[in-house]
Amino acid sequence: MTRIEPIGQNIWLLRYPLSLLGVSLGRNVTIMRLVGGELIIHSTAPFTAEDVVAIRALGEPGWLVEATLFHDTFAKQGRQAFPALPYLAPEAFAKSTGLDTYPFDEILPAAWGNEISVLKLEGIPKLQEIVMLHRPSRTLIVADLVFNWGPTDSWWENFVRRRMMGIARFPGMSRLFRMNIRNHSAFANSVDTMLSWDFDRLVVAHGEVISTGAKRALSKALGR
Repeated sequence: MTRIEPIGQNIWLLRYPLSLLGVSLGRNVTIMRLVGGELIIHSTAPFTAEDVVAIRALGEPGWLVEATLFHDTFAKQGRQAFPALPYLAPEAFAKSTGLDTYPFDEILPAAWGNEISVLKLEGIPKLQEIVMLHRPSRTLIVADLVFNWGPTDSWWENFVRRRMMGIARFPGMSRLFRMNIRNHSAFANSVDTMLSWDFDRLVVAHGEVISTGAKRALSKALGR
């Protein structure tokens, strides 16, 4: 069973293995519990039956969330684990996966109230990434906007990170993400809005959590 890590008040992290080109990317799943006890499951993974039981022990699952078009790897497994939940994702996700999803950046669930803020990053139409803020814990949750891996002794992983992905320091934005920015002005405006939010912790989909000082670290990474 995957271990559930508490990272703040009413927010938890689950880590799953994910590899590409022989490089360990990892997949982080974030669980947020609302004041009413319902859970938001942010990102899908190969959930086991034991994982589902452990998640349900935190509260009543209310929604599955996918935050970018690129995160379809475990979409079907996530839906199978929680078949009855509303599945919220970017607008084009349903077409690309064949799953029944809803574009949650347009109409937020009323139950989220003032606890959750959502922002679609403009200027990246092929990615359609959406960032979320869990206000009570001051936690910003992103998908592929930045990666934050720790040091590695593997020459191959270092080669892929630096030469293929174009990330010299972490947290950092990949070359692929940069190439997909089609409207730099619109993207910059979205980043400004995101950085105006009140957060101190950052959860990335791939890599380590920044537990404090996240706004400064993210601003510096995006400035590069």
